Amino acid sequence: MPKMCAVCGKSPSSGNNVSHSELKTRRRWYPNLQKVRAVVDGSPRRITVCTRCLRSGKVTRAI
Repeated sequence: MPKMCAVCGKSPSSGNNVSHSELKTRRRWYPNLQKVRAVVDGSPRRITVCTRCLRSGKVTRAI
């Protein structure tokens, strides 16, 4: 399972850790993903969704 939102496609971004002495090492920022039972094509399924999509109402949750 990729670390990716099923609705908007948000995935990890990359950059550098920068120390006080300006040494740089690579790092990743992961999106805040939650496993949610949502209605997909009329039936409930478990999908991985970022919290921004949940908060903005792009996902209809299954009961």
